Amino acid sequence: MSTPSPSAATLRDETVAGTRGPPAAVEAAIERSRAVGAGRAGLNIFAWTDDDDARSHAAAALEQMSDTDPGLLLGVPVALKDNIATLALPTSCGSRILAGYVSPYEATVVRKLREAGAIPFGKTNMDEFAMGSSTEYSAYGPTRNPLAHDRVPGGSSGGSAAAVAAGIVPIALGSETGGSVRQPAAFCGIVGVKPTYGRVSRFGLVAFASSLDQIGVFGATVDDAARGLRVIAGYDWLDSTSAELDVPEYHEAGAGAVKGMVIGRPTEYFPESLDPRISARCDAALERLRALGAEIRDVSLPHTEMAIPVYYIVAPAEASSNLARFDGVRYGLRIEGDGLRGMYEATRSQGFGAEVTRRILLGTYVLSAGYYDAYYRKAQQVRTLIAADFSRVFASGVDVLFTPTAPTTAFPIGAISDPYEMYLSDIFTVTANLAGVPAMSQPIGRVDGLPVGGQFIAAHFDEMKMFTAAYALERALGAEARA
Repeated sequence: MSTPSPSAATLRDETVAGTRGPPAAVEAAIERSRAVGAGRAGLNIFAWTDDDDARSHAAAALEQMSDTDPGLLLGVPVALKDNIATLALPTSCGSRILAGYVSPYEATVVRKLREAGAIPFGKTNMDEFAMGSSTEYSAYGPTRNPLAHDRVPGGSSGGSAAAVAAGIVPIALGSETGGSVRQPAAFCGIVGVKPTYGRVSRFGLVAFASSLDQIGVFGATVDDAARGLRVIAGYDWLDSTSAELDVPEYHEAGAGAVKGMVIGRPTEYFPESLDPRISARCDAALERLRALGAEIRDVSLPHTEMAIPVYYIVAPAEASSNLARFDGVRYGLRIEGDGLRGMYEATRSQGFGAEVTRRILLGTYVLSAGYYDAYYRKAQQVRTLIAADFSRVFASGVDVLFTPTAPTTAFPIGAISDPYEMYLSDIFTVTANLAGVPAMSQPIGRVDGLPVGGQFIAAHFDEMKMFTAAYALERALGAEARA
């Protein structure tokens, strides 16, 4: 039986030292993928793989070993979500309407990974067009949680989370619109980071809701995630929303301490309806931080209860606009019909799944004449209030917030059929996307053998404080985080 992937730091150091080369790292990832049954008949982690393509990237990374300044991820295989554009493998967004589509350009984050010596390794399964919380809404079937095969891995980036949790790669990229990195990270017992909106270029990320979308990072540990974010972050002239700010060395946050740090505990994220076992795990984590010298302070984010209805107006509205381009004319699936309109209807009806169709219809409705002011404009106004809640709390002296990542542990595949019940899986994560602030999830223990995630949230572009707290908590919990 193959062994799980070493950490990104270990792989990089061994590559620099010459004790393990990039080709060996790729072969180990391929072997591990086969051993855990990552294919469609098993865990269904990958939508697309090409071992020879991974080997060619490994050969390119091998040439970088002679550089005087080797990349931060030299020799590290990194899996990519199926909505991040690559040149060799298809970018189908888990949808029939783009099945087999190969992009003529690659995403900025993929280029940055290659420049840092990383090895792109496969495209991971996902909820169609990132619309879902379980990776059950994929044209290629559901992904299974590597820790409990009858359970979902979360979504929409469930394939990427599963690739890390299964030990195939130490780092994977996903995308976030309302928690699609943090929630699967919690369900799979790994680390997931959503950076500040604008910290990472969205060029080459297939758009769902442009004012919410952000590429995020999965890591087996806090350090893996920190190194991954350091590589992909930074200004990109190809993305007008990317911020022209210096990027800290996030992996150096491990040397920091939380003594004197003020950590807020938002009361709205600990309702009476929350599973008391999850609440207890969160409180135990806060006590560990208190023992390290942090001040724990109860705070209030009063508009939190409006986050789900606001999100499910804003996100579908933007999706209805962004997905209008998939019409059978320019690329992807085409189903002939009666004239141009018939072709549009046939292509979109047969190409999109039920959840995507539901959100397009909802988004078109809230943007239509007579309803725009009542729904979309009002939702944007409340979104401003949600963002103001965070600004007020951080301005009061709170350094980071700590909350549960999800209200439940991973649920069984097929257990949730009610769309609204599924939407509530993101109740603790959507606020960070609406406000544009950075947030991350890390394992803090288990309930009934299933991982529980704890979430840190920081002020805009203050990821360094978030990582400092995360490193400290990871060390304090030790093996307890995964027990």
